[in-house]
This record gives sequence, structure tokens and C-alpha cells, in this order.
Amino acid sequence: AKVPTTNLSPYNHYLQPDPAQLLRVAIGLAFRRGRMQYVYSLLRGKDLQTGEFSDYSRQTQFGILQQAQAHTLNLQHWKDFLKCVLHAGFRSSRDISSQNALLFTYILYLIGRVDYQLPNDSLRTPIARWYFFASLTGRYTNSPESALESDLLQLREVRDGASFVAMLNRNIQASFTDDYWAVTLPENLATAASRGPALSAYHAALCKLDALVLFSKLKVSDLLDPAHSGTKSAVERHHLFPKKYLNRLGYHEVVQTNQIANYALLEWEDNVRISDSEPRTYWPEYISKFEADALKCMMYWHALPDDWHALSYDEFLRIRRVRMAQVIRDGFMKIS
Repeated sequence: AKVPTTNLSPYNHYLQPDPAQLLRVAIGLAFRRGRMQYVYSLLRGKDLQTGEFSDYSRQTQFGILQQAQAHTLNLQHWKDFLKCVLHAGFRSSRDISSQNALLFTYILYLIGRVDYQLPNDSLRTPIARWYFFASLTGRYTNSPESALESDLLQLREVRDGASFVAMLNRNIQASFTDDYWAVTLPENLATAASRGPALSAYHAALCKLDALVLFSKLKVSDLLDPAHSGTKSAVERHHLFPKKYLNRLGYHEVVQTNQIANYALLEWEDNVRISDSEPRTYWPEYISKFEADALKCMMYWHALPDDWHALSYDEFLRIRRVRMAQVIRDGFMKIS
């Protein structure tokens, strides 16, 4: 799983898991438990209802875990699950902001496929939606065991595949309200973190929407593919308001200049060419190469308001965050 090879293997560009991570997946599938303390008791042969221990129970629980481990390590299951992540718009580890979200979603995928016997093509979209949702909202970031335990407990009332998918959708709809898209998500985009769930979701949304890289005729999804990276990254994050220009305006702190809403994806040659030019200079030069319809699409994908280059920096950030949130929402809806 950790070494690239030309042969069939579990290696991938999302995650090189360690044994402890895969054991947690197997335990989630076997016992539908998120807290390890329960699992330790189960494997000792303890009846969680009566508190009594027995060798028969211990052997039975290890047998259940062994079967779950076989499903977890099934290469076809693993590869089919990663196609769900690809279907959600995520292309590489660069935009996997939470390994917990990836692994815990794999638990749900396996439950749907193994326990509820859902065919892979019926699972791909609901699992892709769930991963996008879990990653964006940071569902498994704070108190991940408790969050997973809560999700797995909901499955006690689920009897078939249709009810399983309905449970996933109910949780998504409960969080993805209009207020979330209009208020909460734009606020979450007000950060200078170099990596994070909102930025990862934005890149995934651009992939789902077949967006082109800014000022380019190449797709974001193609250039974010790790197979296209060389000594220079195929695509780079560019400061729309360059740092030195912002310094001249009085913005010196990294938390000001490196706001997520100040970044756009460019091919590295364009990033070098623009360098420290101010928006009023480079924007008219670049857009003169595009026809009206192509320019309209480009500004939508990259969440650029009209005459953005003439706005104050703070006003630009405020408006662009709202537009980025709308692009993320549109990308999520495209999964369906």
C-alpha cells in the first residue's frame, strides 16, 4: 500500500494506510463501534449487556473480526471505494484534509456493500456525497470516535440498502441547509490555512464542474492529477492580489495576504509571468485573449466578481468567499 508498482496493488494517491487505521475500519465493519474501549471488551469475550465473560463469546467475536478484516483488505473493495472518492471530485492526497473522513467513509462503504448487499454502482453516488459532506464539515475532526459511534448507532434501525442510503441523505440534508451555504461556509473560508476542508472542497467542486484552470484551456481535474506533476507542479496557487502589492497597500501579515479567497489555480508558467503585477495591470491583459462566453465561465468557476481587480482587497475577499461557497455547492450537487 505504500510502494508504487506497475503490478496490481493497493497503492494509491489518496492514502497509504498503516495497520492501525485498517484495523479500525475492520472493527467498524465487524462490530459497528467507533469507540475502541467497547471493542477491547468484546474481544475479551464480554457481553456488553450482562457484563459476563465467556471463551465462546471471545472466539465468536474474533471470528467476526476476521471476516471483517478480509472484506477490509479486499483489493476490489478498496479500489471501488477510491472510485467513490474520485467521483466526489478529489484527485489526490493534496486535497484529503482528513484521513479520518476517508477511512470512516470506507467503513460505511463496506457496511453498504457487505451487510446491505448494495451493488457498487448503487453505492458510488451516496458514498461520494457522504465523503464530500464529511470532509467539508469536518465531521470526524473533533471527537472522531464519538462522531463515528453516533453514525454507526443510527444503523441499528436500518434494515435494508434503501434505508441505509436514506440515513446518509438525512444526515447530509440536516447539515447542508441554506444557512450553511450562505453564511457558515463563507465564514469557514475566511482563513489563511494552506490546507483545509473548505479549500479541498472548492478544488473538488472545480473538478466536478469540469472547470478550466484560470487563464488556461486545460482542466483543473487533469492538472490536479498527480500523474501530471513534474519538477514543477502542473498547477500552482496564485495570489490574485500579489503579496508585494498588498504590502504596499499596508497588508503585511501572512494571515492577511494568504487568505484562501486570495488564491486561484494557475499553470506555473502563468504564475511566474504574473509575478508581483497588480490586478489592474495583468487582468485586462489576460482577459483580452478570451471571448465573452469563455470569460463568463472562467469568472464563475474562479468565483471572481465583476471588476474584482478594481475592488478594495477586503471587499474582494468578502464577495469572493460567498461566490466560492456557491461553486462548492454547485460541485456537490453535480455529484448527484
